[in-house]
Amino acid sequence: MENALAGRLRGKTAAVFGAGSIGEGWGNGKAVAVAFARAGAKVAVIDVNGNAAAVTEKIIREEGGTAQAMVADATSFSDIKACIDKTLDAFGRIDILHNNVGITSQGGPVETEEATWDKVMAVNVKSMFLTCKAVLPVMEAQGSGAIVNIGALGGVRWTGYAYCAYAASKGAVNSFTQSIALQYAAKGIRANCILPGVMDTPHIYSQISGFYAGRDEMVAARNRLSPTGSMGDGWDVAHAAVFLASDEAKYINGVELLVDGGMHARCG
Repeated sequence: MENALAGRLRGKTAAVFGAGSIGEGWGNGKAVAVAFARAGAKVAVIDVNGNAAAVTEKIIREEGGTAQAMVADATSFSDIKACIDKTLDAFGRIDILHNNVGITSQGGPVETEEATWDKVMAVNVKSMFLTCKAVLPVMEAQGSGAIVNIGALGGVRWTGYAYCAYAASKGAVNSFTQSIALQYAAKGIRANCILPGVMDTPHIYSQISGFYAGRDEMVAARNRLSPTGSMGDGWDVAHAAVFLASDEAKYINGVELLVDGGMHARCG
């Protein structure tokens, strides 16, 4: 893994929001932060949970990489701006912005409470608006930058779950990303989305397990959803993120990269 990634992001600095993990194992953001470091980037490891951010930072440092853990509520512009300023003070520039912050909620329009809808929209969409608001002026002054936002297959397809707020928020992420991609393309800044399908990460055990009678039932059902017969994992997302953030993807802009084992191509 390290040999495959080595050097692809050398000389770059990445700010990764949602770089901790909600539990044991490799969440998407944690894997992305470590993968960026393995590819040669200096990484601002940003999470609302300081302990989780510290775990990711420790892994990067123990592998010989450069990282600094920071704490931010991604729905607070003042928190975000403080982390961006710290990143610039520590590393001098920001070449990559990776937005991984997100939550799910169960229920359709009737079952979903208004407060839940508002919270999902704030965490999943407003957070990306705020991070971009803080980082885009930095990238524009540099004349370059790459933004990688985490959407979801659920934002473009029904995946078997009734979670209308989550689906709507992830659909908004796609449109938001494309808007940035076109507005800033001539300024050397790219913006792309990754749309994971069913993934085996700590997130599902914390926020999706309520759809099922138990853990084993959930894992078996989600494995069946994938045409490959098994869920993906955080490293599948991380490798896609490294590519989109790298100069190898310099002419890829405004895309929705599906990382879903082919689920999007299936009608039912």
